[in-house]
Amino acid sequence: MLKQHRELSMSIRRTIENNEEAGIRPSKTYQSFVAAAGGHRELNFIEKDVRNYITREVQNVSKQEDAKKFGKYLADARSRAAFEYFGDVILFDTTHNTNRYSLVCGSFVGVNHHGQSTLLGCSLMKNEEIESFKWLFQCWLCCMGENVPKGFLIDQCASMKRALEACMPTTIHRWCIWHIMKKIPSKLNGYKGHAEIEQEMTQVVWNSHSKDSFDSNWNDFLLNFRLVDNKWLLGNVCLKSTAEV
Repeated sequence: MLKQHRELSMSIRRTIENNEEAGIRPSKTYQSFVAAAGGHRELNFIEKDVRNYITREVQNVSKQEDAKKFGKYLADARSRAAFEYFGDVILFDTTHNTNRYSLVCGSFVGVNHHGQSTLLGCSLMKNEEIESFKWLFQCWLCCMGENVPKGFLIDQCASMKRALEACMPTTIHRWCIWHIMKKIPSKLNGYKGHAEIEQEMTQVVWNSHSKDSFDSNWNDFLLNFRLVDNKWLLGNVCLKSTAEV
């Protein structure tokens, strides 16, 4: 395969970062991609690309000198004013990407007194690396008068998490429950009766209105469906923390 035709998608890069942080060998990571794709020929990259990405982007974080290499950040006076009232807990979302220009669209969102989403800033980023997120979070804090939110919700991105911990160490960081719940079909479809499992898990997560009720319902759910050994569910103990928020 010609080098110019080999490329790692955003989701592939995130998986590599997460696996590297967890101590999983590059060869194991690559084989998991092969298995998921159904064979080597179904992938548009090789194991060497995985190793190169780890060496270049994960282990040796790029030290760009100016914001032009990271992207653009935008916030107007209205967003800054809204933050003063609705900036206690922020959701940072990078779900929507601008595929045409290979840019990552990120948005800072709060909730107003009517329960409506309120935009508190947005960005276009060239990548999802640690230094890029650090730059973005620092720009956002500067724009908001260095006022740090009490809580911050993000998806399960290792580089985003590490950047947030560096820029806002006193802020409570939580995984966004919407992103966790979105993964249920792909994570549990190997189980017999997975539709019932998904339905019950959804009930437990959304209808447990206190920490005690969640703990009780969650433990019952794991026992009833014999899921106490499921690594993905056990790894998402953050569901409990999210419920507390």
